[in-house]
This record gives sequence, C-alpha cells and structure tokens, in this order.
Amino acid sequence: MVQKGLLVVLSGPSGAGKGTVCKALAPVMPDMGYSISCTTRQPREGEVEGVNYFFKTREEFKRMMEQDELLEWAEVYGNYYGTPLHYVEEQIAMGKNVLLEIEMQGAMQVKKKYPNGVFIFLIPPSLEELKKRILGRGTETEESFNLRFGAAAGEMKYINEYDYVVVNDEVEKAVDRIRSIITAELCSVKRNREYYNKLIQEGQKNAVSFD
Repeated sequence: MVQKGLLVVLSGPSGAGKGTVCKALAPVMPDMGYSISCTTRQPREGEVEGVNYFFKTREEFKRMMEQDELLEWAEVYGNYYGTPLHYVEEQIAMGKNVLLEIEMQGAMQVKKKYPNGVFIFLIPPSLEELKKRILGRGTETEESFNLRFGAAAGEMKYINEYDYVVVNDEVEKAVDRIRSIITAELCSVKRNREYYNKLIQEGQKNAVSFD
C-alpha cells in the first residue's frame, strides 16, 4: 500500500522570508516536491519561466480559473496567483510530499479542499525586522511599501487558521523546525491509521492460541 504524500502549505506575510526558507529547505529535503505557481505579475530580475513561476496574462489565468485547473487562486496587490491542480494531485497520489508556498487567501481555499494538509505559518521575529526585509529588496516604491507593510498586521490574524507557526529568526533554524513538523506528521497515527489497522487485522487473523 502506497501511503499518500503530505500537502504542506507554507504561508506568511510579505517579507517573512518564505522564498528564502523554501530555497534552503530544498537541499535537505530532496524528495519534497515544490509546486510552481502561476502568476500574472511581471517577472522580477533573475526569475525564470517554469522555475520560479509560470507567468500568465490575465486572460490566460482567467481561462484556467473558469476551467477549474487551479487548486487555489488569489488576487494579491493587483496580480493573480494560483496553483495548478493536476501536478499536486498526481504527486500526492504517488506518495510524494508537496510544498505549496502561497498567500493566506489561497491557503484558506486549499484548507477547504484538503483539510488534512499541513498548514505552516512563517513569521518574522518582529515587525521591525519585517520592515527591514521588505525595504531590503530594493524593488518597492514608497506606495507599494506602505501597502505591503500596512497589510502585514492584518495578515498576522490568519495564524489561528494554521496548524503550526514557525519564527524565521534564522533561516537554518526555521528549516529545521519545518523538517521536524513534516517528520512528525508522517509518523502520526491519524495519517497511517489505514495501514496500522491492516496490520492489526492481520495480526488477529494469524494469532496463535496457546490454550
């Protein structure tokens, strides 16, 4: 029996370091699948089509929405983001774990469709650190910075919708915490109940009586 893979959802406010943590997680968890999202925003410097995102026009993205080709989607700061459905379903059925790095709106859609997913909320150690990280990108105008930083406090309220919260004070420590969460979930009774019950039934069937 092939154990289904985990759907791991990682979210957090803009500037929490989600991309950095996912990049650091990849070499220490090489069997983890990383779903590539679709987006209508323009590529940033260094981003590659089919590696960082699938860059779509608004018309292309809306067609995918209408044809139910997305596991989730959200409009964030004027752009659409979404997760292709087929890839995720295929990987989980094969027993592979899949990590989704998505915003809170999309995560709540996934939670409705996959309540057994593992939902992790990544936060910075402080709002002051969050401010530094957003400004450190060097890509924000004053208007866009005010929009992102102002939204951060509101986004933090989603913490209670998640299973775990990880403080990204140091990337290596955050990665270790996420690895520990995934390992624990893979070993949990609730996720292996079908397999364990089968073992129990076989044990009862083949039990030898010494009476």
